[in-house]
Amino acid sequence: MQLSVLDQSFVRPGGGAQVALAETLEVAQLCESLGYLRFWVSEHHNTSLLAGSSPEVLLAAIGAATSHIRIGSGGIMLPHYSAYKVAENFSLLANLYPGRIDLGVGRAPGADMATAVALATDGRPKFERFPQLVEELGHYLWSDSAKPKVCPPPPKDLPIWMLGSSPDSAWLAGELGLPYTVALFINPLAGPDMIAGYRRQFKPSALWPRSHAMVAITVLCADTEAEALALEKAADVNYLAFVTRGPHIDYVDPAAAAAHQFTQQELAFLSRNEGSRAVGTPEQVREKIEHLAARHDADEVMIVSNSYYLEDRMRSFSLVSEAFALSKRAAA
Repeated sequence: MQLSVLDQSFVRPGGGAQVALAETLEVAQLCESLGYLRFWVSEHHNTSLLAGSSPEVLLAAIGAATSHIRIGSGGIMLPHYSAYKVAENFSLLANLYPGRIDLGVGRAPGADMATAVALATDGRPKFERFPQLVEELGHYLWSDSAKPKVCPPPPKDLPIWMLGSSPDSAWLAGELGLPYTVALFINPLAGPDMIAGYRRQFKPSALWPRSHAMVAITVLCADTEAEALALEKAADVNYLAFVTRGPHIDYVDPAAAAAHQFTQQELAFLSRNEGSRAVGTPEQVREKIEHLAARHDADEVMIVSNSYYLEDRMRSFSLVSEAFALSKRAAA
């Protein structure tokens, strides 16, 4: 079992972006010491909840703060941008941190549509061109005949990862011979057929002679089940607030969330998340992660742990690492 981490630079009320980004660097250093394989950051726009609007900039800082863990984007929202410019950005990162960069790309806007229009240079988001943009990106990174050339020249081992939560992304990843990540924490209703379809469609490529699939899930691990369930309730209360009131709410802490009384409608809505998260003690979390990996036929699991307090996030990553003996495996 390979385990990795996705961090979203969570902004607490009163902390601000500077604190959130400093915490991301601290978590990256911890995850490297704990033996995690990758540390990725996400792209979100027009939200006061998450500070990571520019993964490539943040990755430069993370690379400087760490020494060997793979770092990457989870992901670059490619329809907003020129494929050539994205190739330049990640070629530069790959030359700064050889053998450590993952370029994950996705089609989702990472924001509301008004923001997507603002991000587009001509006011027209190019979601329908996503397959062509991915092919262009690969051409600029891997083809000796690409013109104009990307400078500095990209290392030939710089991988593109396809991120998605729909059958279309699974099909495209397989067709292009790319590794594939299913974002279960975004679409908890995505079933095992996603990766199954990806593997059926997969065509070997120069970097990936065999298919490689990863699932990204929410993980909240604590020393006791009661502590983990308190973290889960806070996450659920804040998720409901985000869904109903939008991206500029203030997250509430676990103590405030504890007083919330869920309605039956809210509980029914939240129940759909049960198949996309692992919550509990280290033993319980390990069992659930292994179950989800087996159910989806995943080669790797990426964990997301947006607990309110940094200490809870770091404790969660530490307990999961211990449960899977990541440090011992990395040392061996």
